[in-house]
Amino acid sequence: MARDAENRRATLVLMRQVRDRIDRDYAQPLDVESLARGAHLSAGHLSRQFRLAYGESPYSYLMTRRVERAMTLLRRGDLSVTEICFEVGFSSLGTFSTRFTELVGMPPREYRRRAAASLRGLPPCVAKQISRPRRGRARGGEVIRNREAGQTPAP
Repeated sequence: MARDAENRRATLVLMRQVRDRIDRDYAQPLDVESLARGAHLSAGHLSRQFRLAYGESPYSYLMTRRVERAMTLLRRGDLSVTEICFEVGFSSLGTFSTRFTELVGMPPREYRRRAAASLRGLPPCVAKQISRPRRGRARGGEVIRNREAGQTPAP
């Protein structure tokens, strides 16, 4: 029993390291195989453990990170959509637009147009929080995003 708890903690520490690498290196060419090599795991095992810990695959988490950064850059407004696509780590404008639309619900150009009007005058920290892409499982009307297994949301 204690051994199982110790193994679970060690696995969560490893998954946090993988998540931290994605957060830090999101703009670099990352794939599940390279993340798994860095964690000394097989790609399949990493994917299963990451999903257990955070409720989504490492690839999905990476795409969300890239899109969140793209949203920030689009709100800033000084780079073109194509420049932003490559800045956040996508190698194809088509893939960027598709993933962005899936996560945000509108294409990047439309997001830029709407964000400029709706977020004008808000502090950047507030704008980032309210415009974050919503992904995850709904529970009781709230969106649970990147929830670690075993934690229960605060009432």
